[in-house]
Amino acid sequence: MERFIEVNLVGLIMDQVSKSPVMVLKALDEKKVIPIWIGMNEANAIAMELENVCSPRPMTHDLLRNIMHDLEAILAKVIITGIVENTYYAELHIERDGLEKVIDCRPSDAVALALKNHAKIYVSRQVLETSVLADVFSNCLGGEDRIDRWFDSLSDDDFGEIEQ
Repeated sequence: MERFIEVNLVGLIMDQVSKSPVMVLKALDEKKVIPIWIGMNEANAIAMELENVCSPRPMTHDLLRNIMHDLEAILAKVIITGIVENTYYAELHIERDGLEKVIDCRPSDAVALALKNHAKIYVSRQVLETSVLADVFSNCLGGEDRIDRWFDSLSDDDFGEIEQ
């Protein structure tokens, strides 16, 4: 069994109860989605990248991308590694001169950097299997076709006030 499963970011939505942005990841080879509640600043960075909007000055994730570029390092991949007491953990896998460094980070920062660096995003099998919210979210949507129809049915109002 694979230890890590590749996922795509399929969207950002606004949780109308908590008024928090939710980053929604979908496993490529499975009909399961993983919702992760994130901060507004991180949602803004991700939304800007999804919309190909550049800020006039480098934002934090741009700065990190620029530093890696200047140091001739590449972001090989990001992995959302675990869940502890409803908190998700992630790692950046950075390569330079044939060596790989693993750096702990928040999943939202990992995804924002992955988008900026065109790096693959993975979740551990443990995250996919133990995320209760993923099961509830996936079961409510009920399959890939229904997930696709649900995302297609969303309007701008469903995404709340994520400023770009």
